[in-house]
Amino acid sequence: MTDTALITAGAERRGLIGLDPAALQAALIDAGVAAKAAPMRMRQIWNWAYVHGARDFAAMTNLAKDFRAAMDARFDLARPEVVTEQISEDGTRKWLLRTGPGIEFETVYIPEADRGTLCVSSQVGCTLNCRFCHTGTQKLVRNLTPGEIIGQLLVARDALNDWPSTGENRRITNVVMMGMGEPLYNFDNVKAALAIVADGDGLALSKRRITLSTAGVVPMIPRAGAEIGSALAVSLHAVRDEIRDVIVPINKKYPIAELLQACRDYPGLSNARRITFEYVMLKDVNDSLADARELVRIIRGIPAKINLIPFNPWPGAPYECSDWAQIEKFAEIVNRAGYASPVRTPRGRDIMAACGQLKSESVKKRASERMAEMHSRELSRMPG
Repeated sequence: MTDTALITAGAERRGLIGLDPAALQAALIDAGVAAKAAPMRMRQIWNWAYVHGARDFAAMTNLAKDFRAAMDARFDLARPEVVTEQISEDGTRKWLLRTGPGIEFETVYIPEADRGTLCVSSQVGCTLNCRFCHTGTQKLVRNLTPGEIIGQLLVARDALNDWPSTGENRRITNVVMMGMGEPLYNFDNVKAALAIVADGDGLALSKRRITLSTAGVVPMIPRAGAEIGSALAVSLHAVRDEIRDVIVPINKKYPIAELLQACRDYPGLSNARRITFEYVMLKDVNDSLADARELVRIIRGIPAKINLIPFNPWPGAPYECSDWAQIEKFAEIVNRAGYASPVRTPRGRDIMAACGQLKSESVKKRASERMAEMHSRELSRMPG
């Protein structure tokens, strides 16, 4: 008897995207695949899903036809639904994705001459309320699952025709967890997703090409270094607690001194593995030359680079971008101190895809509202 004959039908198809190898193998066994055959079947499905980008089991041509049909009856490889895709005049792309009623989030692809970076969201909304960030004006709806995090990369690779993941001249070469939400407040799901992103037999991006950004969740930074092992970016944005308390309110809980000590202690920190400090330039708020000199002083001894980010406006924003001449003077002081301080060129501003501009219309809804929406949609799909 083949493993196909043992597969039992399920009342509801289960999504396999986001399961780690052990969980994927367990799901196959639970469905009736023979224990001896399960490791091989798991590797085959894993390869098709993450190396070749298969969207369904019919594409898995090295599997028997009846096995593919049986798998399709029990499981799916679904991506998030693409609600909208926008393409900026500079080539930046932004996708608004949906995985259920009220669950929408954004993903941005930034093409450059030497790389292609995908900016990935970890939450729907955010709890941090950073004053300069558009996402911070949207209340947290919920954390994204590993499948929803990975699904953003799958959607982008589909749109860019960027398969197989192990091929040469890939368009997506870097992933940054800098989209909607605070990744360290969704630690377990982000960790699970990035393990698949970094798997050489999966989505195959090396850890040095994966960057996790945090606004400063100090207790989780050591765990991120030890358990995820990606590059670290820290949203610093101010050099004095009285300013950072206002523009990055988490600073009231974890002030600058504690944050920088966590950076100094980051596992694996070296000149080859520097921390990136993100610093948004806000006119007359944090952009004085005294601020530049203080920035150099407080990060002394930390292998680092500083990304200076011209503030990207959004409707109702309480700040203005620093004058360009002031940004250049600020950068010069940082450069003279021996730190690389590139000024990040704003990308995708015309489609609200630049740093700090991401936001969806998702809001928390009562369970009754969601059920009513789902019921309405099911009725609309029924034949007349």
